Amino acid sequence: MSGPTSRRCRDAALAATWSAALIAYNNLAGRQRWHKRWYPLANLGAAGIALAAAAATGLTAADVGLGRDRLGAGLRCGAAPSGALAAVWVVMATGPATRPVLADQRITGLTWPEVAYQVTVRIPGGTVLWEEVAFRGVLQAALRRALPQPAAMAVTSAVFGLWHVRPTLEALRINQLAASRRAAVGSVAASVAGTAAAGLLLSWLRERSGSLAAPVLLHLTANCGAALAARSAHGIPASPK
Repeated sequence: MSGPTSRRCRDAALAATWSAALIAYNNLAGRQRWHKRWYPLANLGAAGIALAAAAATGLTAADVGLGRDRLGAGLRCGAAPSGALAAVWVVMATGPATRPVLADQRITGLTWPEVAYQVTVRIPGGTVLWEEVAFRGVLQAALRRALPQPAAMAVTSAVFGLWHVRPTLEALRINQLAASRRAAVGSVAASVAGTAAAGLLLSWLRERSGSLAAPVLLHLTANCGAALAARSAHGIPASPK
């Protein structure tokens, strides 16, 4: 077997290997103390390795959404949804009926300096940049060489959903939201489906703009906005009954 068929099989194998590596990385390595301690640096290093591996397999900067000529288009494409989401966070943080939804003990127990570290270092470098490079950058580009664009977006989003199994379990434990194993399984399944749907939107923004800047902007607004809204809502006194 040679030629286009051989190349297609090789591309499919590389994409499958990268998908498995991503799921294992977050759900296994993410549980280790060293990873928690060095989270931003470890994930920035992983992003660099991912980009080097992509280049070694023939993917260009434009393929992974890092072409300079598309940066402006990416920022413009991501600005409107990011602005809308930011407005949603403000409404949720200030509305008495919606503030309880933001009661995430992973954030509400932090001081404002700790929250500042989260939204300026840990989330941008350790979460958003790494995940966008890994998923909407390298994985989606690798999959596009083996699959039609809609299928590549769907697979990327499904893997992105599975990536969040461990973080969901940790959030359930910290916030004491799963009263039983069955409830935990249902919550994890819902989270995987929800993050996969969010991933599909991010993948669409990346394809529409031709740049990672669009999904990065929305992803930053989602994660940093959630942290700021949760901490802000926690600091607002409840309305008297």
